[in-house]
Amino acid sequence: MNLQKLFETQKVLRDRIGYEGEDRFEKLILALLVEIGECANEWRGFKFWSKDQEPRTRMNTCNHCNRLGRKACIGCYGKLYKNPLLEEYVDALHFLLEIGLELKFTNLSLASYETPSIEYQFNEVISACCKVRESVESDWQEEEKQDEFDNLCMGFIGLGRMLGFTWKEIETAYFEKNKVNHERQNTGY
Repeated sequence: MNLQKLFETQKVLRDRIGYEGEDRFEKLILALLVEIGECANEWRGFKFWSKDQEPRTRMNTCNHCNRLGRKACIGCYGKLYKNPLLEEYVDALHFLLEIGLELKFTNLSLASYETPSIEYQFNEVISACCKVRESVESDWQEEEKQDEFDNLCMGFIGLGRMLGFTWKEIETAYFEKNKVNHERQNTGY
């Protein structure tokens, strides 16, 4: 996976969207948290109350266009996602990259860490996201902010591995979703 290429690709979308409001960082953090939650929801393993705890890794229909995959659909643009779990992970990746661009932290390694369970990993990533927010809100030193963002990235990359994704799958899905995001900009999504 080439993170620099992902950051460059994300910057093109970011510049196209052009939102520069004072609340941008808070919205990015919230968006990342929401997408991580949506990823957990597609994983389903935490739903001890449900008999259906299998990850949603296959979908042949779209919820937006009445599950038909119509070209005019703002949800799938006629391209039905094969792996909703991967799609949600990649949606979160878009916002992780956005936060890196926002903080000017784009020189990252592909190091990762993994915890004993996927549930724990999700919670670690969410906690790390909140620590990044705290580091910015509390005006920590740049090095401390970078450390917190690096920790978030390492946890997020580890989560992808724990969910069973390869770098190639993540990168391919990222570029596919990036195209959809540009198409959505064309239609005022």
